[in-house]
Amino acid sequence: MSQTREFYLARAAEAANEAANAKLANVADRALRSQKAFEAMAQRIALADARRAKADAEKAALQDAETLQD
Repeated sequence: MSQTREFYLARAAEAANEAANAKLANVADRALRSQKAFEAMAQRIALADARRAKADAEKAALQDAETLQD
């Protein structure tokens, strides 16, 4: 099952909160790395969604053009 951008952003927020509340430096560092990773995953999902929307729009425009020619 694929995750949504909102899922990854929520995990990033949780990791940021964990880092802020960590008593040990290594725990805070790990949480900050997790936060960055989750934010990167959310960004990749957003980019993929944008590319998919663009491709769908181009495909629809091509189909409309073909329909007008018929």
